[in-house]
Amino acid sequence: MSETPAEPMTMDEFECDLDELESAEDFLNYFGVPFEPAIVHVNRLHILQRFHDYLDEIEEEPDSVRARFALYADLLRGAYRDFVGSDARTEKVFRVFRMNEPRQVNVSLGDLLDQLPARADSHAT
Repeated sequence: MSETPAEPMTMDEFECDLDELESAEDFLNYFGVPFEPAIVHVNRLHILQRFHDYLDEIEEEPDSVRARFALYADLLRGAYRDFVGSDARTEKVFRVFRMNEPRQVNVSLGDLLDQLPARADSHAT
């Protein structure tokens, strides 16, 4: 599902359009990204957060409205695609999914041996 995007004419119009978008579906339709409603229904916040993360990685946005619109559409398409064959837990967009990741811990053999109870020699006289 998606509608044909209507590219904004000016940067002000583009920013105004973005301010009016509320849902993941709104963004996907605005940028003309085809999507499956079932995927968006389950991952809407994750898709929007990933899109936001991708936008944060841009060092300098294009000056032209057409180029910026195309860039945003491409980034949103990528954010959506991340969840087509994956899920929120695997993608770990939100911090809560990264909190319990296994940590690598190095413990030396000497430290382990030091934790053993002292062995009493069984040489009783």
